[in-house]
Order: sequence, then C-alpha cells, then structure tokens
Amino acid sequence: MEEQKRFAVIGSDARQAAAGRALARAGFAVGGPEQTALADYILLPLPMDEARTPLAELLRVAKPGALALGGMLSGQAKRIAAEAGVELVDYFAREELTLCNAIPTAEGCIGILMAERTRTLWNSAILLTGFGPVGQALGVRLAALGVRVTVAARRPAQWALAESLCLRAVALARLEQEAPAFDTVVNTVPAPVLTEPVLAALRPGSLIVDLASKPGGTDFAAARRLGHRAVHALSLPAACVPETAGEFVARTVCGILAEREGNT
Repeated sequence: MEEQKRFAVIGSDARQAAAGRALARAGFAVGGPEQTALADYILLPLPMDEARTPLAELLRVAKPGALALGGMLSGQAKRIAAEAGVELVDYFAREELTLCNAIPTAEGCIGILMAERTRTLWNSAILLTGFGPVGQALGVRLAALGVRVTVAARRPAQWALAESLCLRAVALARLEQEAPAFDTVVNTVPAPVLTEPVLAALRPGSLIVDLASKPGGTDFAAARRLGHRAVHALSLPAACVPETAGEFVARTVCGILAEREGNT
C-alpha cells in the first residue's frame, strides 16, 4: 500500500485553513508548521510574506526532496529556498488559479459597489479599466445586473472580446476623454492609468474601486485632493470567500503535483 503523502500547511488565515481541509479531503495527511520536518510538501501562504512567515527557519528543517509551494513569491523567498536546498513552486503563477480567483474578486467588487453607492447598479454607467480575467469576470456580471459597462483596454483583441459580450469598448488611451460620463470606475490594471488628469475629468465625488495589486493603478493622493472616494480592494477572494479561495489553492496545488507525477 502506498504511503500517504504529507502536507505541512503554514499560515493560520481562513483561506490557508480551508486549503488544508481540501487537501485532507483529497487524500493527503495534513498538519501544521510542526510537521515541516516530516512533510513531503509544504504549503506556504498567498502572498508569501517573509515578514510574517519565518521562511528560512521553516525550510532549514525540511527533509531532503521536500517541495514547497507558495503564492506571489518574491525574489527573497526564492533565494531563501535555494539556500535551504528546497524546491519552491509559485502556485499563483498558474493560469487556472488566476481564472478561478477572478470569480470571487468580481463578486467582492460588486459587494463594494453596492455598499458604497447610493443608487442601484441597474441602469448605471460604470467604467471598467482593463479586460484581463478579472475585468472579464466583472464585466459580464455587472452587465447581467443591468449596468451599462464601458471597457477601456489597450488591445484591439480585448475591445473585440468586450463587444462580443455586448459591452461597450474604448481604447485605454482615451480615458481622459471618456471620464466625464462616469461617476464610478473599477480599475484592474496594475499600472498608473487613473492619473490626476483622468481623475479630474470624472464627475465630482466619484467612486473608484481599484482591484489591481499594489501599488494599484490609481493616483490615490490625487483622488483624495479631488474629493473622490477611492477604495483599494486587495485580496478579495481571501477576504470575502476564504473557504472557496482555499479550495481553489488546493485544487491548483493538486494539479501541479499530478503533472509532476505524470498523472494528468
């Protein structure tokens, strides 16, 4: 009988705990940091923050051949793992996790919009900057709620995709010209796109929800000076639906292991 493989799950937030439960349901023996020396696999948090996770101390006690898996790995984390002789894989780099996480990110954003606005989403006009996985997941859900969505994206293929989904599409370079028609903007672009001139062109007292990773795509200081409300909404899957988010991580990790073992 094949010996049960063991995971040491590092981190105590709700998403990480849910990932551990999902891995146990998948047939792994699952323990906490105290199991690191015995573990075949080490599940690290997302994001992998060395300030909160003593990575060097953990990996020094890992057994030979152990595999560590973490999310949004920094260069420092990779160096620490290399020095400890432990292979480190970034599960956040997997496309399937990006696509899965777009769903709760979109749902969480809709919750913020409903809480922060004083009018219905139905029959409203919202400007959505960027049309990657999160923008796509959000755009179709907003449209289903009766929102008139305008997508601002860089590439013609993104404009065509937005239009194929019955969304209005404009070039990202036209943000300043398009802005006066809107009092609500959602940004998904991790680059400075909502600059002071664009923000100044929005309607007074506009709401901006920025979903992009730090530092975001919004000039937050300019937004405050101009009297807008700007919310930087980070890590919505973990914040809003940690059980689902943890299951997504576990499913992605199981997929990585299956590929490595040739069981795809």
